[in-house]
Amino acid sequence: MSNPPPIAGLVLSGGHSKRMQRDKAALLIDGQHQLGRAVALLRHVCADVFVSVRPDQINDPMRSQYPQVIDQIQDVGPAAGILAAFALRPDHAWLIAAVDLPLLDAATLNQLVSERNPQLMATAFVSAHDGLPEPLCTIWEPASRAPLETFLSGGRSCPRKFLLNHPTQLIQLSSSNTLANVNTPEEYAATVIALGRGGSE
Repeated sequence: MSNPPPIAGLVLSGGHSKRMQRDKAALLIDGQHQLGRAVALLRHVCADVFVSVRPDQINDPMRSQYPQVIDQIQDVGPAAGILAAFALRPDHAWLIAAVDLPLLDAATLNQLVSERNPQLMATAFVSAHDGLPEPLCTIWEPASRAPLETFLSGGRSCPRKFLLNHPTQLIQLSSSNTLANVNTPEEYAATVIALGRGGSE
């Protein structure tokens, strides 16, 4: 069998952080911005790592430190970043990780890569909370690009629903809380307390 497509990394940082009321990428976890932390983690398993941004974020001082993938379509959420990544490197698989995963670790990413099935459209963890695919820490294969474009053209944009309806390798998380995200100030405060580390800016 031929070698599988190489994997590039993409940190999704183009959200508006409306519920958090401030930029989630800039929140500190263990003294490090979530964006920088996520990029560093993906570099453990990907030779090239990019940051997904909206057009109005290109010159943001924090995001401009990293190679960028710029959204080409608006108001479709994370799918915009995934498709922009495929437009940049259509022959690569993309390991997509949301910026707001403060408990994500290298072991989890290593597991995702080691249990990858490049014959399917994606490899994703099963959520410990609802048993559904976790779309924002997932390897998306090149074969998923055209179906995802069709999915969006039909007025749908939820990556989780896409994974539910397309061939996806589902794997079990070794640690149930690894992919817990933070969307509100209360969730961020609770995460900082649970980690026992400073999160003040």
